[in-house]
Amino acid sequence: MVRELSVDVVIVGSGPGGAVAAARLSAAGARVAVLEEGGEFTGADFGGLEQDAYPLLYQEHGARSTEDLSIQVLQGRTVGGGSTVSWMTCFRTPASTLAAWEAMGVEGVDAASLRPHWDEVERRLDVHAGLPEDVNANNGVLRDGCSILGWGWNQLARNSTDCPNLGLCGMGCPVDAKNDARRTYLSDARRNGATVYAGFRVDRIVTRGRRASGVLATGIDPRTDAPTGDTLDVRAGTVVVAGGALNSPALLRRSGLGGSAVGRRTWLHPVVATAALFERTINPWSGSPQSIGSHHFAQRGGRMGFFIETPPVHPMLAALAFPAFGMEHRAFRAALPRVNVLIGLGIDGFSAEEPGGRVRVRRDGTMRLSYPLTSRHREALVQAMKAMARIQLAAGAQRVMSLHTRPVEVRRESEVERLAQAPFGPNHLSMFSAHPMGGCAMGRSPKSSVVDSRGRVHGVDNLVVADGSVFPTSLGVNPMISIYGVASLFASELAAKG
Repeated sequence: MVRELSVDVVIVGSGPGGAVAAARLSAAGARVAVLEEGGEFTGADFGGLEQDAYPLLYQEHGARSTEDLSIQVLQGRTVGGGSTVSWMTCFRTPASTLAAWEAMGVEGVDAASLRPHWDEVERRLDVHAGLPEDVNANNGVLRDGCSILGWGWNQLARNSTDCPNLGLCGMGCPVDAKNDARRTYLSDARRNGATVYAGFRVDRIVTRGRRASGVLATGIDPRTDAPTGDTLDVRAGTVVVAGGALNSPALLRRSGLGGSAVGRRTWLHPVVATAALFERTINPWSGSPQSIGSHHFAQRGGRMGFFIETPPVHPMLAALAFPAFGMEHRAFRAALPRVNVLIGLGIDGFSAEEPGGRVRVRRDGTMRLSYPLTSRHREALVQAMKAMARIQLAAGAQRVMSLHTRPVEVRRESEVERLAQAPFGPNHLSMFSAHPMGGCAMGRSPKSSVVDSRGRVHGVDNLVVADGSVFPTSLGVNPMISIYGVASLFASELAAKG
């Protein structure tokens, strides 16, 4: 069945970017429709089981990866987008990152412009620093190890109200304590008359001359990805693309918009991990998932920086991530209550030596992502593994294991250098990303960027991108608050112009 809609604004995507844009524009009186590829669920639908959550709430059922299968990409797909499955870590964009963007020609996206938006977003999401009792044993390893080594660490802010510290954030909050995009800005937009259409994948943007005239979308079953037979033909005065990094550039490429820069300069904060076995109980799946972080190595004098955080470790994800086989793999899983995992996130995109990733589309229109690993990645991520091993040993670990295909085992400080001698590259080492960014970079020139400094696509009068795909580099921090802030800035100025 073909349904036709006519609205003032159609927004593609319901995550932080799309949700805050919907709230701002609907508050200004615009008739707004939000289209979301995933389904809509509430706390009552979240049972805390990985086998249900990954297929239901993540892109490609949790199996999204680079085309060479070297980096697994965990990216939300549901009403609320990545905010529904986030670990609630809240950072504003670092001043050093904003300064780098300004040097690259991005104008007016600075702390002064973003501060009122960040202030409002943090009030709406109830962002607050955690309490000492929120630091579970898993995060305590990072805190204690850094303290012993004299390295900097911080307790992290998060967006929750009356959180019971269940540790299930990545599978959707079953008690709706997480102030995600669905419960906040989409709720605000709905009160203003906006309508959310879940289970609709936008195939392409329709244009007439220099103007976007709407979108065409296909209904899909979020549980199976099977077509439902429904089609949406949405005609709109303004189109806002907020499908997130990877999906937004793919949509522009399918639509033949944005020029040759679309999909280029995609950044991932590529992640490596080390797993440590302790004598004491850690229970890494329990409690606030990410309460401690360290940016001690974020600035490294021209070399790629990295930051360190602590992920929650649930049984299924642990089984998939740990690369050993047979009895060794079984022993690791049996010891999971005594395991801590640290992750090191590379801060990519700040050197001409890094080409970045690239988003293309296959003949059937689906997204494919390449991400070449360079010598800068190797140097930084090996240093990250060495630093994490030192932290875990300092905190009392009996042994530390890398996630190489043949894991490297470290039992004492003198053995840490073994990590540098192990193979590095596609499929030698388990790598991950939960922070895709870029692909529709901001900038002045249509040859090297896709949008201007207010998200307007070069060459199209009424097409705006408002999500993390506009970042010219990675951030060096978890991106959620940056996405909310930049999208709020873009949408507020768009609303002011009517």
